[in-house]
Amino acid sequence: MSDKYLDPSGNTEQFRAFAHEPEAGAPAASRASLVVGAAVGAVVLVAVVAWLALA
Repeated sequence: MSDKYLDPSGNTEQFRAFAHEPEAGAPAASRASLVVGAAVGAVVLVAVVAWLALA
């Protein structure tokens, strides 16, 4: 009787392919959060500079 499930840790090549497989949606989510964080940081920086200039 053959086993349909192939354990990725049973073969080095299969394990490497399994370990380096990108997760669906992870890079896009991290890039979007980086862009949002940079935009918020820029707005805060402009607000602080404007407040110092007007004070």
